[in-house]
Amino acid sequence: MESEEKNLAKAQSDSEDESTSSSDDSDSESSKIEPIIAASAPPTQEEIAERRNSEEKEQTEARQNEDARELLTMDLVGNAVHRFRNNFVRTAKYTIITFFPKSLLEQFMRVANVYFLIISGLQQIPNISPTGRWTTLGPLAVVLAITLIKEAIEDFKRHRQDKEVNNRSVKVLRDGSNELQKITWQEVMVGDIVKVKNRTYIPADLVLISSNESSGACYIETANLDGETNLKVRQALPETSQMQSVDALKNLKGTVVRCEQPNNRLYTFDGSINLNGRVYPLDPKQVLLRGAMLRNTDWIYGIAIYTGKDTKVVKNLSPPPRKRTNVERLLNYQIIVMFLLLVILSAVSTIGYAVWQSNYGAGSWYLQFKSSVGADSASSIITFIILYNNLIPISLYVCIEMVKFGQAFFINNDVKMYHAESDTPALARTSNLNEELGQVQYIFSDKTGTLTCNKMEFKRCTFAGNSYGESEPEKELEVDTQELDVPMDNVQKKLIEWYDERMFNDLKNDSEESQVLREAMLLLSVCHTVIPEIEKNTENIIYQASSPDEAALVKAAAFFGYVFTKRTPKTVSIKKGDEELEFKILNVLEFTNVRKRMSVIVRTPEGKIVLYTKGADTVIYERLRSSDQPYRDVTRHHLDNFAKEGLRTLCLAKAELDEKNYEKWNKIFEAAATKIGGREEALEAAAEMIEKDLLLLGATAVEDKLQDGVPEAIATLAQAGIKIWVLTGDKQETAINIGYSCKLLTENMKQLILNKDTKAETEKKLNELLEEYKDRTIEDVEGSDEEGPLAMIIDGGTLQHALEDDLKKKLLELGTKCKAVICCRVSPLQKAQVVQLVRQGLKSITLAIGDGANDVSMIQAAHLGIGISGEEGLQAARASDYAIAQFRFLVRLLLVHGRWSYRRTSKVILYSFYKNVLLQFTQFYFVFLNGYSGQILFEQWTLAVYNVIFTLVPILLFGLQDQDLGAEKILQFPQLYKSGQKGQHFNFRIFWKWMANAIFSAFIIFAICELATMHDVWSPNGKSMDLYSTGTLIYTCIILTVSLKLGIEAKRWTIFIHIGVWGFIFVWILWMLIFGVFATKLNFGTAFFYVPYNTIPNATYFFSWILVVVVMFLRESAWKYFKRTYLPRPYHLVQEVEAKERQQKGASLNFSP
Repeated sequence: MESEEKNLAKAQSDSEDESTSSSDDSDSESSKIEPIIAASAPPTQEEIAERRNSEEKEQTEARQNEDARELLTMDLVGNAVHRFRNNFVRTAKYTIITFFPKSLLEQFMRVANVYFLIISGLQQIPNISPTGRWTTLGPLAVVLAITLIKEAIEDFKRHRQDKEVNNRSVKVLRDGSNELQKITWQEVMVGDIVKVKNRTYIPADLVLISSNESSGACYIETANLDGETNLKVRQALPETSQMQSVDALKNLKGTVVRCEQPNNRLYTFDGSINLNGRVYPLDPKQVLLRGAMLRNTDWIYGIAIYTGKDTKVVKNLSPPPRKRTNVERLLNYQIIVMFLLLVILSAVSTIGYAVWQSNYGAGSWYLQFKSSVGADSASSIITFIILYNNLIPISLYVCIEMVKFGQAFFINNDVKMYHAESDTPALARTSNLNEELGQVQYIFSDKTGTLTCNKMEFKRCTFAGNSYGESEPEKELEVDTQELDVPMDNVQKKLIEWYDERMFNDLKNDSEESQVLREAMLLLSVCHTVIPEIEKNTENIIYQASSPDEAALVKAAAFFGYVFTKRTPKTVSIKKGDEELEFKILNVLEFTNVRKRMSVIVRTPEGKIVLYTKGADTVIYERLRSSDQPYRDVTRHHLDNFAKEGLRTLCLAKAELDEKNYEKWNKIFEAAATKIGGREEALEAAAEMIEKDLLLLGATAVEDKLQDGVPEAIATLAQAGIKIWVLTGDKQETAINIGYSCKLLTENMKQLILNKDTKAETEKKLNELLEEYKDRTIEDVEGSDEEGPLAMIIDGGTLQHALEDDLKKKLLELGTKCKAVICCRVSPLQKAQVVQLVRQGLKSITLAIGDGANDVSMIQAAHLGIGISGEEGLQAARASDYAIAQFRFLVRLLLVHGRWSYRRTSKVILYSFYKNVLLQFTQFYFVFLNGYSGQILFEQWTLAVYNVIFTLVPILLFGLQDQDLGAEKILQFPQLYKSGQKGQHFNFRIFWKWMANAIFSAFIIFAICELATMHDVWSPNGKSMDLYSTGTLIYTCIILTVSLKLGIEAKRWTIFIHIGVWGFIFVWILWMLIFGVFATKLNFGTAFFYVPYNTIPNATYFFSWILVVVVMFLRESAWKYFKRTYLPRPYHLVQEVEAKERQQKGASLNFSP
């Protein structure tokens, strides 16, 4: 069974009539139960080795104890020597002092920014820069300023939140004070006794001393820590639970608390407290973590053990792993290639300069050359690097960031991904990976809570060899509740849906099978960590459970008459009819993902000591006693049947313990519970000693229904070319059944089942399957007419062998031949390993989706992590890149938003380089006409604002608004998604097609403008075209061309696209008119003074505009027409369908009566 319980709380291990031993006493007592070695016998080699291991273990424990943290209660002076951290917490990235250094350092981690900084430095060299000293530094400063302002705004919000948290008030009891003091959170210190009131947050990590409850219990909500909203119980030690007044608390002054060093493990804690010379163990049951909220408890007192940055919640604030998209990696490569192109252009120009100077330099005395050819050539290459530096767009990164931010906004506000029932919208926790959503090739999905609802319903069970819950009669269940002594009021009728009357009949019988059935009901009502809450108005019982499985089983027991009503630190109360049964809790052996079971040891009302265990069948069956198991085989048969129905199964077993043996074992358990280091391992070892020789009672089966739309979603994703692997902890039969239910598996698939116990058998099976299907390729997952697609089902044990270094390539090869893969009985670590195997082995874009804490490692291992905000809290959602409420929303997230984002981001990058290459190659062509002098063609400030004014906003609007297809058509034709998987919108070939287009377009523009103005008399006084008049004409044609290009690339003209295309042509015209007049008054750009007013009235100017626009438009349109007509892509065809439907709809609207 895949259990989603997270660290079930452990009840107090001591019984009320037992005194707790000191750690030394525990060691001596536990040594008494070890086998006694005869003193006269000489030690054997095995005994010598055992003693050596024992000594090494003791040394390890000694080192761990040395590393333990020791603090004194209410003793500020004594704790001062340890220099514990204060309770001030800052989550902001920067301070006033570090903001500029740290933020600038982060920006210059980008290669492009470093490049432009170097160019800015070169421009400061006198007589080197043809573009002026500030034309690169100015735009770079603007780009950096935009980014820094964004960083500052975000960090200011963090500072404001930090200030609010740090200045919250709380009351503490300190050394030298006779009453509680009111201080702020940031003033709390280690050793303080803190008082926390109901519905307020815990200010530091505390050890619970007492509460308003006489038992010392309290309830907390940990939603801020792990997202779970169900209440959890915390329990003070009985020895401190009565310290409910200030006077009583003063007696704790100087009390020594020892605990582990600060760490980020939320669910574990090793510690001890020394009270009156006796050491008592502390575990997570006694710890209240910072950020949790006190609920349903008036107040508590606790000792502060970790403060500030040492608290567990702050230790968990480490940033998620840095993820880079495939587009980003390719972009960095293209930037390097563009830099090489820049160097080549500079080298060509420098060589041309050297040749020209050698040939014409001597005769060009008027140029006053003062240095040699070699010296001039050395400086000229720097000049040309500066001249062509804009080949790499300076606004590229800020443009991409702003576009991605807008795309994330659209994801967050998409009402079609809003789940009304839970009031949960989609959430883009990062915007850096948006385009990766459009390229996913493999999805790795958890099952429970991801494909299913994780709302468990008790459906079937088998006890004493009898299977129940099979029938669903047409009429309502009719049973004599008074005769059965089963309370069947209206509340309990709503607990579960049940139609099998045999269960009630067997409960009242006196047969041996009926006794087993009653024992199983007791186990279900006792072996859990559920907390009952009584509603004040209705007095109904509400069960607060850490997992839906537990709640379903406790509700089922209540439905059948075994009502769990009350929990105290050492007892649970069960109401059976009019009888109140009280079970004393002696020990709780917690559930973990490794143990896959939970046990409680109780003293029954009859005085017997009984071990109750529930867990996965694999771990329960191997701990059953070898004989006297009358229900072993039949229960196994029933388990298989339940699994085939897609039900989640759980085995129940018990063992009656001898009083004397229990006492011996309990001393070992207590010794393990007081360990500071290695406590978890010691407790697991102790549990193994007692959880054996079990008697199987039966098994339960609960149903976890599929979420709405899951089968359709999986079918759609499969049509989109995405391969889905399900990684689950469930039984194989359960997983296969769910696979059929959600349409991951189909009847025409051939199942390749791998269930092997050894590595040799696993390798043999893999080799056989690879040989059998050697002709099937990764592109042939659909199979042929003769053979359908393949589906691989592999269990956790086999997977462990297959993931070893020498076999994992074979596993991957076989997996890629399959259309579907299901991994059963897998651990969280194995989930992450499978994701890494595909990610690294195939270099494919991977996505992992899950809802629980056990999915976090898988989510972080994939390129994209999707968290489901589900029944298990928000652990997965908080660790993810994107969070959604239901699996079905993944379709829209990938196929619509992912495809749009990938296509838009690709076009933003391509266009950003296109417009700059177009600009710079006109300058390169001009070099051939000016003697390779490095003379700039354009006015320097007009050139400087090209990237930050005239071409920045249009591409931003395009990146946010353009749609090649509407969402409905994209979902109707999911095959369109495959273009993103193949990288068809951004790759090396596409990039250089755009660059070639830009280079050719630059040549056309330069040629037309140069020919148009070569012999023209520009003004009535007979003056011809000057340098900046020609440059302004070419610059205008460039603005028109890049705007026209943007319009041609736009597939849907919205008001924003119109603004981007026409609006910034108008902005350029305004710039000419205004800057051309005020240039001299602004004391820069004087060379541009009145140039537009001298050139615009000339007819040649306008005819050149028109000619360039016509030529460029015809050329671009002809190419688009040719591609659409003779080389159509799938989206071209769908666009035609969409356009036709839109026309028909418009016609029907126009001509409807």
